[in-house]
Amino acid sequence: MARERTQRIEVEAGSFDAFVSTPDSGSGPGILLLHEIFGIAEFARAKARDLAEAGFVVLVPDLFWRIQPGFLAPDTDEGVQQGMAMANRFFAEVAPEQTRSDLSAALHHLRAMPEVSGRKVGTLGYCLGGTLAFALAVAADPDALVSYYGSGVAGMLGEADSVRCPALFHFGGSDPFIAGKDVAEVSNRFADRPDAEVVVHEGGGHAFENTFHPMFSNPEATAESWPQTLRFLARTLEG
Repeated sequence: MARERTQRIEVEAGSFDAFVSTPDSGSGPGILLLHEIFGIAEFARAKARDLAEAGFVVLVPDLFWRIQPGFLAPDTDEGVQQGMAMANRFFAEVAPEQTRSDLSAALHHLRAMPEVSGRKVGTLGYCLGGTLAFALAVAADPDALVSYYGSGVAGMLGEADSVRCPALFHFGGSDPFIAGKDVAEVSNRFADRPDAEVVVHEGGGHAFENTFHPMFSNPEATAESWPQTLRFLARTLEG
């Protein structure tokens, strides 16, 4: 069973909390898990536990700490509206440079944790976190990148050359929030990279892996995507 705790990460502007889940073995490669618009809610914690049970040390930083530390939105329709409002505030009030600095600090913190020291570290993000995982791969040096339905990825493809690590992108074929042309642009941009893959899960909508939210959950797409992610992480981080 995964072991859990909360850890504090210090940055120049202050400090913020992060949820930590570690494997029963006590050590392993690191995963910086970047949460959805709901904050470090049930889904993010469940995924951290799943990854820990697969042998990874997982750190989930509070992405909204500069605006509302500890923000949580429920897995309801009202929670979706609260999360979208918070995400809008996040992009309006927090400069991209601040966000990338926070993410880089969290990645450095994870690398230095005794459970991870000397091992590889990757980043994995969902929704908002899927976009920010890409931004982190541009700004820093994770050993692997997994981005789930990051709506902002297509808009940052001008920086794609800075992503030097293996990358896996998941998109839903029926996602109402990400245009098919944007997915095609991501796929085309990484087509010549043998260490990068873009997977479109037909029938999957936005946030299809969030089993806690009935309006998003798609068990068929999840059954396909999650094993792909675990195999990718094992191949890139455990070797």
